[in-house]
Amino acid sequence: MQRCLATLGILALAAVAAACGGSDAATASARAAASTGPANSEVAILAGGCFWCTESAFDDLPGVIAAVSGYTGGEKANPTYEEVSAGGSGHFESIEVRFDPAKITYAQVLDVFWRQIDPTDAGGQFADRGSQYRSAIFVRDEAQRKIAEASKRALESTHWFEKPVATLILPAGPFYPAEEYHQNYHVKNPVQYKAYKWGSGRGPYLERVWKGKPPIEVATATKTYAKPSDDELRRRLTPLQYEVTQHGATERAFANEFYDHHEPGIYVDIVSGEPLFSSADKYDSGSGWPAFTKPLEPDNVVRSTEGSLMLTGIEVHSRVAGSHLGHVFADGPAPTGLRYCIDSASLRFIPAARLEAEGFGAYAQGVGK
Repeated sequence: MQRCLATLGILALAAVAAACGGSDAATASARAAASTGPANSEVAILAGGCFWCTESAFDDLPGVIAAVSGYTGGEKANPTYEEVSAGGSGHFESIEVRFDPAKITYAQVLDVFWRQIDPTDAGGQFADRGSQYRSAIFVRDEAQRKIAEASKRALESTHWFEKPVATLILPAGPFYPAEEYHQNYHVKNPVQYKAYKWGSGRGPYLERVWKGKPPIEVATATKTYAKPSDDELRRRLTPLQYEVTQHGATERAFANEFYDHHEPGIYVDIVSGEPLFSSADKYDSGSGWPAFTKPLEPDNVVRSTEGSLMLTGIEVHSRVAGSHLGHVFADGPAPTGLRYCIDSASLRFIPAARLEAEGFGAYAQGVGK
């Protein structure tokens, strides 16, 4: 109700009542959007005050699969809007953004987020005051935490603000989708939404402070890699990808994604994102699996044992995530004489055109034609 009261004098009382009315339970569609998505999708949980406004910024954004309004950070499961907006539940109004990291990176998601808020406001956002309206980035793992911290430092280093950046970086907990009438509010109630956004002070602030500001660049050196939890892996990966990377299974020859793939780019660990192989070192071995003469980053491809490379070869796995990748044999072409026979299911391909955007620009010159 606090947000609706902030619109008094801007909207008629009837419009305010309409904005606050609706179902008391989130629909199945909102919950499904918050909990499912294509294999390899990732999730960002962000709090920026009014979730109507932060959600609207991500709807229809290229690479974003779904943006859902909801609540996070409190102790009670499935809180209601009334409980959260009253300020005593410990939850933040927040959004869950599910995105395709091949099309938009986590750092780019954060760049969009910063531009929807006043990052120096520690007491709420615009007309919405209280802990439930504070801004925060809820990180799901160590990799997200480091990128979030680097993004915050990069924003601070711009010196665009006279006050320090107050946005919190907190560990993510359960996310609960909000009631259905809050989902896509800007689409369902465009007149009320626009009046609230501008009447609350958010619209004028974003126009005055953020318009024309360049992207917030997160240095490539801050890029880190981590292995997600097993629950996260089971959700993100296909059954085949999970069995190959986690249990050492082998996919079928000539019936996998990259055995006959020739596009310039690099191949990274599908679990952690570690750079593994380049298209410049890929060749057709006739085996029915992707084959490379050498790793892109030798330290990232680890042999499980030492010994003869002939016959059965030696298993190789990724350094950080420990993902099973395949085997290395001593029957490859010159100059290395090696054949890294790798399961497609262990790999994610990043096209040359996407390397800079995903933080792998250092490899752009060497991927071949």
